[in-house]
Amino acid sequence: MEAFGLSDPGCVRSNNEDYYLLVKPLDLYLLADGMGGAQAGEHASKLAVDTVAECVLKAGSTSGQVLLDAIQEANRRVLREAEGDSTLHGMGTTLTACWRIGEELLFANVGDSRAYIYHDGELHIITEDQTWVNEVGRRLGIGDEALKSHPMRHVLTMAIGVSESVRIQSYAVPIVPNAQFLLSSDGLHGVLAEETIQQMLAGDGSLEEKCRRLIDAAKEAGGPDNVTAVLLQTPVNGNG
Repeated sequence: MEAFGLSDPGCVRSNNEDYYLLVKPLDLYLLADGMGGAQAGEHASKLAVDTVAECVLKAGSTSGQVLLDAIQEANRRVLREAEGDSTLHGMGTTLTACWRIGEELLFANVGDSRAYIYHDGELHIITEDQTWVNEVGRRLGIGDEALKSHPMRHVLTMAIGVSESVRIQSYAVPIVPNAQFLLSSDGLHGVLAEETIQQMLAGDGSLEEKCRRLIDAAKEAGGPDNVTAVLLQTPVNGNG
């Protein structure tokens, strides 16, 4: 598959705690959004992503369990480093992964970074946010408008490096011809409406140009957070 990624600190923050990695020989694509004081968030996101890539590469086989085990190991390493270094206490990260296994794409997700598919003119979200808003607020019947300003709106219910146990969501999506897949941090999808994202993916241009448009649009909307986009494209004829 064709792939391109781009990350930007945004308009408010001086550092970038997002991190992504394209492991094209493995068709493995990873994105993480770190959290923690000082440089801890940056350390957590990079450590988690690099750990998953390392574990998948060493496994030498392709299966959904390999990816899930790799994410479990990433959780252990982030947690261990945070416990062993007082400057890293409290660090954690989201993690969204996409790995091609045969004729499917396996997505795995922890936190509120997302994966979308754009196909036949429509954008659909693949992952589910592990947030208070999504898992608690909506179940309590709180409306979307109220949730946008709710004091718990930024609270994650799950993240890498926060506890010994990590709840990983996974989704298998068949590879279809001429589809685009977007991995994004909440600095992108938390700022841009899905209609805007859909319009930009529908437009002409390379994956690089579309990533730049998405990030520029998020920054024009205020860019309150780090913003990262990873775009994948399946071939028009379905081969490759």
